[in-house]
Amino acid sequence: MKVLIALVAALVIGVAIAASGNPALLRLTDAIIPIGTLWINAIRMTVIPLIFTLLITGVASASDMSAIGRIGGRTILICFLLLVGVAIVSMVGGPLVFGLLPANTSRPPLPPGAEEAAKQLASSGAPTFGEWVATLAPPNPVAAAANGAIVPFIIFTVLLALAIVHLPEPGRDRLVGFFVAFRDAMLTLVRWVIAAAPIGVFALLLPLAAKSGAALVGGVGFYIVVYSVGQLLASLVLYPVVALFGRVPMRRFAKAALPSQLIAFSSSSSIAALPALVEGAERDLDISDRIAGFVVPITTSMFKIAAPLSWTIGSLFIAWFYGITLHVQQLALIAFAGVFLTFAAPGVPRGAFLLLTPLFLAVGLPAEGIGILIAVDTIPDLFSTVFNVTGNLAATALVAAAPYRERSLSPG
Repeated sequence: MKVLIALVAALVIGVAIAASGNPALLRLTDAIIPIGTLWINAIRMTVIPLIFTLLITGVASASDMSAIGRIGGRTILICFLLLVGVAIVSMVGGPLVFGLLPANTSRPPLPPGAEEAAKQLASSGAPTFGEWVATLAPPNPVAAAANGAIVPFIIFTVLLALAIVHLPEPGRDRLVGFFVAFRDAMLTLVRWVIAAAPIGVFALLLPLAAKSGAALVGGVGFYIVVYSVGQLLASLVLYPVVALFGRVPMRRFAKAALPSQLIAFSSSSSIAALPALVEGAERDLDISDRIAGFVVPITTSMFKIAAPLSWTIGSLFIAWFYGITLHVQQLALIAFAGVFLTFAAPGVPRGAFLLLTPLFLAVGLPAEGIGILIAVDTIPDLFSTVFNVTGNLAATALVAAAPYRERSLSPG
């Protein structure tokens, strides 16, 4: 509740400062930026050790390795089904909403920074499939972790956990016991950092609200509002999905998801919200540490449920901006590309836009439109990050529900 109050206060005060245009107040908001950055860095310093210990303990402590395989298979299937559902809804709802905008007969001026973003994007090409595959085996796992290459680091960690499983029992027990203690210590450190969340959230969002208040006008403002509301509504749809198929009451799921959602909204980082996701899954949803420790890091690193919706809305906005009509087949290409391609997005800020560029060219949209999306992405990215972490927790809850069904059907 304290974090929620801090978030609302930062947004209200920031918008008021933006409306006043007072230079002294704007400088004051800039002065508190380092406080928010310090808090986010404190969260991120826990992420790599936490991922490492969660996966090691989740895999190496399993008595039945086939159970890990079943959990992994269910995780992939559930994530795929959720992505397909989002893609279908995006294809249907997106054109209906953008149909409310009048035809763009005179192109509006480019948003500030759009031209520079487009040029920078053009200079950095998207990795080929072969190049991406080659990065999955990190030559230096420590360097991969330091550089934010989470997927290769996770692959190394899972392989190490499997190697620990095959050790003789005394050595395996000693290593697993060590990593269990290490994991518990990291979770204690996480709780200390999260205790400072009201201060960190306020310091992060006040400057953003003060600088972005003037952005919500015209066609760009319409795009930002549609994007943000769409991501929020999609997040809310996951609550009854989890209640129906995961048998988790919506109020209980909301309580578990809220801390990670607030961190995601203030930091625009799914990785930064990972510690809160683990806490919510284990403490509030009573999901076993074996399942939560395996599924949460995997989904946080590779499952981007917001991608089909983000790419579809972004494409429709650029089509309106340039006066181009997108047909159903073209929208389907973009929406379902979000199902299959986002797991390969480069681990750099706005890396998913590199994958969207060739899709724009394939459907007849100018690649320069990507620069527009990057230039106005600050606010939309907050909401898509909330959707992503909500999807991560929903997928974990759905995966955890399957073993319960299996046990209930077993003899005795």
